[in-house]
Amino acid sequence: MFGSLASLPSIPLAPAPTPVEEMSRLRAALGGGPRLLVKRDDAIAFAFGGNKVRKMRYVAADALARGADTLITSGGVQSNHARVTAAAAAKLGLHSILVVNGGPPDHPAANALLDRLLGAEMRYVRAREDREPAMEAAAAALRRVGRKPYVIPIGASTPLGAAAFVQAVVELLEQIDPPDVIVHATSSGGTQAGLVAGCALAGVGTRVLGISADEPAPVLESTIREILDGLAPLLGFSRGRFSAAAVSVEDAFAGPGYGIATTESRAATELCARNEALFLDPTYTAKAMAGLIAHVRRGAFLADDTVLFWHTGGQVGLFA
Repeated sequence: MFGSLASLPSIPLAPAPTPVEEMSRLRAALGGGPRLLVKRDDAIAFAFGGNKVRKMRYVAADALARGADTLITSGGVQSNHARVTAAAAAKLGLHSILVVNGGPPDHPAANALLDRLLGAEMRYVRAREDREPAMEAAAAALRRVGRKPYVIPIGASTPLGAAAFVQAVVELLEQIDPPDVIVHATSSGGTQAGLVAGCALAGVGTRVLGISADEPAPVLESTIREILDGLAPLLGFSRGRFSAAAVSVEDAFAGPGYGIATTESRAATELCARNEALFLDPTYTAKAMAGLIAHVRRGAFLADDTVLFWHTGGQVGLFA
């Protein structure tokens, strides 16, 4: 059913599965509506968890298979992906270089503090568009002196990274019946591509709804389609295998931009903390939960639906 997924090398950075929990108090606080569940990838034990740990299981395994001695990636100063990359490098005895846009913080906190504790070499660039050239320059310099760098695109949102969320769908369906809807935060597209592909391969009718943290919906949908196109042959299928799969992205909750909280996301953070002791982050999951809450309140889901919120982590960002 899932093609050659089982044959892809991976590293067990953390035990699986992550819990699935009821959110009955949140449902009551919203005045009823569909059954609400949460998939707790924020509870992954390795390096403060999150969806990037799933991706790193596959990506780091590929890096080791290629003889890499350095992991290079990029993100914002508070990037969850950069933190997990640095943690994987430390765990595996590799060097890490993190290219981040912005200046070095005077008093590092949250992910920026963890990056330093993990021994990552920090490279700062002015803007987001400067990150990729800086990564390639760092890799080229290492190759010239005989080192073996492995460059990981932002968010590990590659077909290989997306394969981790095909596996995550396998995990979920061993825990519960297929939900009617999965709601999650989407930004670089890899998590959503994997969830869409996993549901398609499982033959379930689950709708995967990505709530954008920053990018316009058409941009993200195009990115997800590209990842799906590359994921298919990785799993042993033809490139058109997922062409008919629905890709649903909403960008109405992104607010002014990446990492900037909104009135709705702040309210969602407080509502989940006070009713479920569930902590969201201001960049990703709070905006996704704001989208879920808005959908429930306006009756966008059926009363007998099961809606699963995939908590992709990032709670370290609360301490920035």
